[in-house]
Amino acid sequence: MTRNKLPTIIYVIIGLALIGLISQLFTNTIDFLLNIFVMVAIGGAIFAVVYFLFLRKRTPPSSDMKKYKQAVKQSKEKYKQPSMQAKSTSHHRTQQTPIKNKGKKRPSHLRVIDGQKNKRKKRASN
Repeated sequence: MTRNKLPTIIYVIIGLALIGLISQLFTNTIDFLLNIFVMVAIGGAIFAVVYFLFLRKRTPPSSDMKKYKQAVKQSKEKYKQPSMQAKSTSHHRTQQTPIKNKGKKRPSHLRVIDGQKNKRKKRASN
């Protein structure tokens, strides 16, 4: 018997809540909307705090994203422009020829994947 009464009690509570919401909407519209806005703002603030403190640190970035960020960093180091500050300071002094530093080159982060050229598909010939 208690198992059959439980859904009925829940439906009654939901019905009374809907009646209360509708009556509040028609009698105090501005206060009702202000209360809804405050509740949503507080819920969003609590979610943001929980997310930034706990959830964001727990999930590590994917290995693909790590590799991509490392490749972007290497590319920026390889193709970085000379700074404007160095040009302006050399203007006041006598101009010197730039000396190129031929240091050890970093190996490329790209690699060749060998294909299977000798295993071609057999095609029907006419």
